[in-house]
Amino acid sequence: MWPIGVNTWVWTSPLTDDELARLAPRVAGWGFDVIELPIEHPGDWDPHKAAALLAELGLGASVVLVMPPGRELVAASAQTVSDTQDYLRACVEAAAVVGSPVVGGPAYASVGRTWRVSLEEHRALYAELRENLRPVADYAAGRGVRIGVEPLNRYETSLINTVEQALEALDGLPDEGCGLALDSYHLNIEEKDPAAAVRAAGERIALVQVCGTDRGAPGADHFAWPAFADALRDARYTGPLVIESFTAENQAIATAASIWRPLATSQDALATEGLAFLRTL
Repeated sequence: MWPIGVNTWVWTSPLTDDELARLAPRVAGWGFDVIELPIEHPGDWDPHKAAALLAELGLGASVVLVMPPGRELVAASAQTVSDTQDYLRACVEAAAVVGSPVVGGPAYASVGRTWRVSLEEHRALYAELRENLRPVADYAAGRGVRIGVEPLNRYETSLINTVEQALEALDGLPDEGCGLALDSYHLNIEEKDPAAAVRAAGERIALVQVCGTDRGAPGADHFAWPAFADALRDARYTGPLVIESFTAENQAIATAASIWRPLATSQDALATEGLAFLRTL
């Protein structure tokens, strides 16, 4: 059985030490195995304090990166790329401290950045991504962490939308430092066959995030969850299934994810109902 996790974005953004101290005991009390910690800005929360708290509660950790405007690894100035690499290294350091084996997210371009890209331009941008991500992936491998590069849907990026594109973009980067982060929400939009995409990703899968097709609780939707679970088994994925959703009350994250209405009777219900369903898989 996969460990089941939940991202603190379900309730709050940005994550802080105080918010983590409030949320983590509740998450552990509900029976989650993992809590997922976003790093919007290094220093928002203290990794050493977080590590001590999670150890006390018996919770594992997963870390996700955030790519707002100005964080870019392609089609950007050398300074922007360097600053983004520094940010990613800081995420790796935090992950190593809290014991997360992965830093997941769209580690290539800012969320919401879309532009028309020809096939030839895609290839050039993927080559640029490999060049700029390689030193971070090597650094991550040395710390026992993998960068999980996440394909996003067409409305949030025009660079990497599918598993096939992600595998092409990362071809040649070391498996031990770089893998894929798959999100059922994006798979449902972009993949003709999400289960086949999971099997294609195979052992490069570093993280799996889940939610309903409306970004609500997994299970209360039309996604083919049993087929998805079978594919994860075939891919030999043993990491956590982490519920990632967002509260409509947080303007920055809600706007980026287009959360315009409540997705459950409460955010607590979204988490606990999702947990109950995921246990059935």
